[in-house]
Amino acid sequence: MTNIYLPHLVTIEDIVEETPDVRTYRLVFQDEKMRESFSFRAGQFALYSAFGAGESTFCIANPPTRKGYIETTFRRVGRVTGTLADLNIGDTMGFRGPYGNWFPMDSFHGKNLIFVAGGIALPPLRTVIWECLDQREKFGDITVVYGARSVQDLVYKRELEHWNERPDVNLVQTVDPGGEEPGWKGKIGFVPTVLKEAAPSPDNAVALVCGPPIMIKFSLQALGELGFSDEQVYTTLENKMKCGLGKCGRCNVGDIYICKEGPVYTTAEVKNMYPDL
Repeated sequence: MTNIYLPHLVTIEDIVEETPDVRTYRLVFQDEKMRESFSFRAGQFALYSAFGAGESTFCIANPPTRKGYIETTFRRVGRVTGTLADLNIGDTMGFRGPYGNWFPMDSFHGKNLIFVAGGIALPPLRTVIWECLDQREKFGDITVVYGARSVQDLVYKRELEHWNERPDVNLVQTVDPGGEEPGWKGKIGFVPTVLKEAAPSPDNAVALVCGPPIMIKFSLQALGELGFSDEQVYTTLENKMKCGLGKCGRCNVGDIYICKEGPVYTTAEVKNMYPDL
């Protein structure tokens, strides 16, 4: 019988220090057949193991259009992530996945896309952004509204520079009041406020939102005020993921097991789970 909890061994091929406490790892499967056959969809997640410490849930942050490796971005916040953060290039860790559902990319073809993210919550949308950019002709206008508490807390700084230079991407960056630095050319303000100022049109559009719960709540309100329907807006409840399989029961909301049915939902679906959202 196959052990459903047994992780695949992966090697850390590269590390990017995004912020003082956030790292991005590029991972490759040690098994060559897995390296060649592995596939996933944008929005799916996985569990990453620090042997002797446990495992943590993060999204797969690279796009499915780029093969041969996996990327994940995480913050050092506890025992498992602290142990993972102490690893170096060439070290071995565990990976099991992919789990969960995904963003319905085919239904986004021909539509304008608005990405709204805060802080460490950009990785779940990065996979979608890069899939869209790798197949740019399939999508309409692309707007990215991204903010963090401070300039130092912005992740993927090199990619943000690249997106900002592209004529086919409208990137709006912001930091919370007091988080700016000398030379900062972006906005100063909270993401929901800056989103309303950017005022993307809901016509033939889809919005994808990911961030801290309070940011999501007010961003969804902002999108509603701009004319977006609940069916036009997607978010991911990745922070509800636990074992990945719906076995431990800690992902359930009412009769829904997010590990099995999520993490990607429309706002309409989320409001059915959380009526006070």
